[in-house]
Amino acid sequence: MTTDEAEQQKEQAQDPVPGARSAPRGEGFETERANREKEGQEGVELKAPIADPEPELRIEGDPTLDQHSLSSGEIQLGPDPKVKDEEEEEEEGEKAPRHRSRVMYCKVSLLDDTLYECELEKHAKGQDLFVKVCDHLNLLERDYYGLAIWDTPSKKVWLDLTKEIRRQVQGSSCDFTFSVKFYPPDPAHLTEDLTRYFLVLQLRKDIVIGRLPCSFVTLALLGSYALQSELGEYDPDIHGNEYGKELRLAPGQTKELEDKMMELHRTYKAMTPAQADLMFLENAKKLAMYGVDLHQAKDLDGVDIMLGVSSGGLMVFKDKLRINRFPWPKVLKISYKRSGFFIKIRPSELEHYESTIGFKLPNYKASKKLWKVCVEHHTFFRLTSTEVATTPPQVPGPGLQVPLQWADPGPNPTGQLHD
Repeated sequence: MTTDEAEQQKEQAQDPVPGARSAPRGEGFETERANREKEGQEGVELKAPIADPEPELRIEGDPTLDQHSLSSGEIQLGPDPKVKDEEEEEEEGEKAPRHRSRVMYCKVSLLDDTLYECELEKHAKGQDLFVKVCDHLNLLERDYYGLAIWDTPSKKVWLDLTKEIRRQVQGSSCDFTFSVKFYPPDPAHLTEDLTRYFLVLQLRKDIVIGRLPCSFVTLALLGSYALQSELGEYDPDIHGNEYGKELRLAPGQTKELEDKMMELHRTYKAMTPAQADLMFLENAKKLAMYGVDLHQAKDLDGVDIMLGVSSGGLMVFKDKLRINRFPWPKVLKISYKRSGFFIKIRPSELEHYESTIGFKLPNYKASKKLWKVCVEHHTFFRLTSTEVATTPPQVPGPGLQVPLQWADPGPNPTGQLHD
């Protein structure tokens, strides 16, 4: 090779390759340094440049590389769109349950067998639901009614209107029953016809389930008033001869009872539904178990009895017969201790000392429930009591004190009864 040919090859090596893209400006000091070394030191062995190797080491399709790893350049450009979408979906999935948990769905069975449903805030109290139901029914005299929670088909607990609903129900079930809580001793004193109508519906349910026992004559009479309230005056062209069986009033209702109800119903003339309801209540209030809330118990001898709470006081039943009655004005104090339930009785004219009577209930929960029912009934009906206490009230203590002393030992009662 001649000297001219060598110089020509050298010039071709220094010139850029035709069509090749020149390095962009600002590529970095490392690229410029490499070019200068290539121009000035052709015969010298070049060292590996100290540059960011990541763009050169990334090999497309290499399965050994972590597909989720990010280079320094990619971190500066921002997160991967796919990863961002997955994070947004996870955040939306976490937000959705929190949004649903803020609302509580409640169902209330009404006395006319219809169902009322509503939504309430998560921390809503019993009063919020009770007001919604009463507004739905256009009910003004609300104090006689309440919302019941049925633990079993035969045992119910009243919803405390001052506490949060979610703390009184088990699980996510919010099913309640709108019922009469306090049976008025004289329904004629009620102001609204609607209040009496709902009371009639409640008593009809009590009769059907056997809670309010009635004789055949009383059943026929109450059934005739119920027919008059529902159907109006008898019209043979409209009602026919078999309309009595459409009214469900008594357990094991017989055709004889239905015929007697229809016979009495045909005699009523110019009686409005409101008058029929009032006549129904005037006869129902005379029944022995009218408005009596029964609780299973045993006396001190272990004999099975039933304790009944009503507007008039506390009653004791044995074999479905009332064997004793303690009117509220004669009861000085009611208390409970574990599963024991105690009442202190005012001495009579011939006695000089107060007497305490004790009963045994199935458990502590049942004892406290009975105590609470007694407190509520006495509080509600004490202002209308016709009997006046003849002794001064007791020293104030836990619970209601005038004119009756209620001793609540608290959630873990282990001390003595309060005097």
